[in-house]
Amino acid sequence: MFRKAAVPTVSNGSYLQGQANGRLSSTDSGQPAQEGKVVLKKKVTLLRGISIIIGTIIGAGIFISPKGILKNTGSVGMSLTVWTVCGILSLFGALCYAELGTCIKKSGGHYTYILEAFGPLPAFVRVWVELLIIRPAATAVISLAFGRYILEPFFMQCEIPELAIKLITAVGITLVMVLNSTSVSWSARIQMFLTFCKLVAILIIIVPGVIQLIKGETRHFKNAFAGNDTSVMGLPLAFYSGMYAYSGWFYLNFVTEEVENPEKNIPLAICISMIIVTVGYVLTNVAYFTTISAGELLLSKAVAVTFAERLMGNFSLAVPVFVALSCFGSMNGGIFAVSRMFFVASREGHLPEILSMIHVRKHTPLPAVIVLHPLTMIMLFNGDLYSLLNFLSFARWLFIGLVVAGLIYLRYKRPDMPRPFKIPLFIPALFSFTCLFMVALSLYSDPVNTGIGFAITLTGIPAYCLFIVWDKKPKWFRKLLGK
Repeated sequence: MFRKAAVPTVSNGSYLQGQANGRLSSTDSGQPAQEGKVVLKKKVTLLRGISIIIGTIIGAGIFISPKGILKNTGSVGMSLTVWTVCGILSLFGALCYAELGTCIKKSGGHYTYILEAFGPLPAFVRVWVELLIIRPAATAVISLAFGRYILEPFFMQCEIPELAIKLITAVGITLVMVLNSTSVSWSARIQMFLTFCKLVAILIIIVPGVIQLIKGETRHFKNAFAGNDTSVMGLPLAFYSGMYAYSGWFYLNFVTEEVENPEKNIPLAICISMIIVTVGYVLTNVAYFTTISAGELLLSKAVAVTFAERLMGNFSLAVPVFVALSCFGSMNGGIFAVSRMFFVASREGHLPEILSMIHVRKHTPLPAVIVLHPLTMIMLFNGDLYSLLNFLSFARWLFIGLVVAGLIYLRYKRPDMPRPFKIPLFIPALFSFTCLFMVALSLYSDPVNTGIGFAITLTGIPAYCLFIVWDKKPKWFRKLLGK
């Protein structure tokens, strides 16, 4: 293994390690933390939980280019239908995670639930792919959008230099890492502020759109379902785009141990967030179509900017700033949550021991945060980011489907497990089928890219054998892994 279970806490410089069984003490355990032990404190309130979910879901996509769904549906009416249905399906998935979060009160999200239901190998493969490819690439992509739109007001008359975008992006990534390494409270407060900015930005689009509807601007909704014929493969791809736009509802489960009263606050935060996001997404798209035709939307590079230029004049200059703030919020929420997955995986012995250490004064999992910095920088300056995301987007839904299938499995495997929040069985059954159906369709519609992603995911199996199963490692190799 990378290491055996952690030994009792011993002070070592600025860090302290977890408890003897590899798990940190929790206020839910009914026993006080022993003197000399450092734990992640419960600082995530209901409002902060809502801000983590909304602030991570709403990124640049809804403001820049929601044309993927329109392109694959072929009509205004069908695109709005897909946005609505994807919101409902995402709510179903979120409810599944709400049940898991209230009966398995450990941080780590996907990793923890797969570990509980199916054992260490699939859990290790999940965290392996997340650490090496998915999270660095996803962070770099959303950060590039931040860099581009924060510079937009300064380059109104010319093209923004790519080097300038990457340098500003690198600064933004570093700032997010420093923030999450310094203070849980401050990163949560900033996330709340950025979530407020996102909602204001959406209202800036929705309110003029409603006014346009009141004025009778409905010509783009006439014969709403008429348009290009939708191919058999078009609708599944549209749903794939829609589900990606809503992804992020699972991030609160990554920080379960830091949530106050998780039995109550996790389900509430998830339900409130998903209702707000779904209504906001659908109304934002309705607002776009009050002013922009389907053809114009497909040609626009940034739909929100085009919309604002037509209705708001000079005020449209504020839109790129709101988009940049939205991207920064997604960066912050993603790093805050996913670092806890690495923290928990290290605590369980699946990642190097240093990643399970907590700063003794700041009470942040500092090593688990900063481990992403060099990987993200490599992706930013050298990686083909969008190809990597295409390769591995199927992996996200494969493992989410596996997690929800695990919920069904745990109902039968551990029927006596306390479940403060319990959903009807048809909800996880429908959602897991949807996820696995999307994965199968991606294999059929894009076998090359999906096959490469599948191969990258499978590298986790030999890595598991090398790092976890193989006990007779040379001394230098064991020392390198932090054992």
